[in-house]
Amino acid sequence: AAYSGLRCRGPAGAAAAYLGFGIPAFLLMLLLTTLYERAGSVGPVVAAFQGLKLVVVAVVANAALKFGRSILKGWGDWLLAGASGLYILWLGSPVAAILASAAAGPILYRGQGDGPGGGEGTMAASAASNWPAVWLTGGGFAAVAGLLFLLRRPLFQLLVLMAKIDIFAFGGGYASLPLMLHEVVTVHHWMDQRTFMDGIALGQVTPGPIVITAAFVGHLRQGLAGAAAATLGVLTPSFLVLLSAVPYFDALHSSPLFRRGLRGILASFVGLLSAVAVRFALAVGWGPVKAVFSLAALAALYLGVDILWVVLVGAALALWLF
Repeated sequence: AAYSGLRCRGPAGAAAAYLGFGIPAFLLMLLLTTLYERAGSVGPVVAAFQGLKLVVVAVVANAALKFGRSILKGWGDWLLAGASGLYILWLGSPVAAILASAAAGPILYRGQGDGPGGGEGTMAASAASNWPAVWLTGGGFAAVAGLLFLLRRPLFQLLVLMAKIDIFAFGGGYASLPLMLHEVVTVHHWMDQRTFMDGIALGQVTPGPIVITAAFVGHLRQGLAGAAAATLGVLTPSFLVLLSAVPYFDALHSSPLFRRGLRGILASFVGLLSAVAVRFALAVGWGPVKAVFSLAALAALYLGVDILWVVLVGAALALWLF
């Protein structure tokens, strides 16, 4: 969204497009999280979320399957995916797996796909015009972080943690899930795995990026201010990287080392997502009906049924089945 705005109207257009894309999801997530906090223990709501947890397992498994189908092309890809997945199942750090895969990529893929990339590209001439926006946005983010550090340390922690997650979530929004799960559930113990799965389910109902789950986490931790801090943290680094890198991306993408390192990172995310799917599956009490329910959701997603319909129908069926 921000890239489209950048190409149409420059940095101001990028900001407008990014805000237009993110604000509706943020507002709807606030509403859904408030309702979740107030009615989460009501019988029908509990039943609905039992079904939604099964849908979440299917959603993450489907993301891993589709990611793997497009990324896993050779033995090196499978090696990095498998090693990363096993490492995460042993509760290792996703960031460590990502960095190790980025370092291994240039070695494993040497001589594979090293053809010429793009030149300096049509955007290179606009580089100078982007930097004022980069400094303004980055300076504003740093100022907010500084104020929160002095005045509200828990909000500062949320902001920085979500920014860290965004910085390492290459390859799409689903790539943030292993990182967020590790930090929120395993490292900081802010919520259990089942509650985090509920947040992902609510995120699938919103008309925006799955990283809006950060607002759910922030709201449960620190209310409205926490939701705002977490959302700001999880969205700002991507915007800054976009403004900074787009003018040079064609030239950067022509580097064999860059392409091999990025390929290693993307391969690692197949393993990370697979490991998350396994961990989520282990958190569900299975039975024949639940297995069929989750497999049906997975089949629907894999065949291209819109995820919103899968979530809504899954919640409705759960009211009857569970």
